[in-house]
Amino acid sequence: MDVAIKVTACTTEELMIAAIAAELKDGELGFVGLGTAARAYTLAVGIPIAAARLAQMTHAPAFSIYWGNLLTPSLDGIPEATLQDTYTRWQAAASPVDVGYKIDMVTAGRFDVSFESAPQVDRYGNLNITEIGEPDAPPKVRLVGCLAQTEHLAFIRRPIIVTDLSPRAFVERVDFVTSLGHARDGETRDTLGLPGPGPELCVTDKAIFDFATPDGAMRLRSVHPGVSVEEVLSLMSFAPVIDSEVPETPRPSAETVAIIRNDIDPHGVLMTGSARERMA
Repeated sequence: MDVAIKVTACTTEELMIAAIAAELKDGELGFVGLGTAARAYTLAVGIPIAAARLAQMTHAPAFSIYWGNLLTPSLDGIPEATLQDTYTRWQAAASPVDVGYKIDMVTAGRFDVSFESAPQVDRYGNLNITEIGEPDAPPKVRLVGCLAQTEHLAFIRRPIIVTDLSPRAFVERVDFVTSLGHARDGETRDTLGLPGPGPELCVTDKAIFDFATPDGAMRLRSVHPGVSVEEVLSLMSFAPVIDSEVPETPRPSAETVAIIRNDIDPHGVLMTGSARERMA
């Protein structure tokens, strides 16, 4: 008997949300920053927040986050606008009075997961959010600066990079190491004495990568539906490690898509600046 298989129509962002949520574990504490605006906000904040809430609503009810300066905010009602006043007045959160408390938590190894985004990432997961330009020359572009990302990749147990795939972003060698990944110029995390294991995943709009290689080099873990390995390679300035068979990233179920759209982000606040292209 033929059985019809229903293919769920979802956006790229919903696919990324579901993929990240599947990696989050019950009882873990994750960190999400405040982000800036438009697409950068979607990548650094919107997708991680939605993934955190999806994990809470499905398999990890005790997963909690530190969002900006808000410790364990309730995510069961995302406000219609995420302005600074919103963070200040959020009632369902334990909010420390000093951002330094968060840094103390990072360096003490209190965070299990963090969500990182950057204009440049290289084959070893080094991130650059400081400047674009040649070494020993005035920068061509000043970026946002290190913030606390340096500490995140130094101490947090499972950093997850969330960014879009492009040749300008995925470079052979970042112009400036804001945050150390797995290696740089022959130096490794062990030789530099960094306690955290380094970035675990890199989730993009075209594919998912990990660093499950002997030297910590980026490996292509899966490609999204409708995306070929060749397309992924055309959007990178270096070749990742590729196994003989590269699986397809699992599509979220219809139920998962409905939860994201109707319960987690009904106002579309978290996806502000997102193209929201739907996969057939």
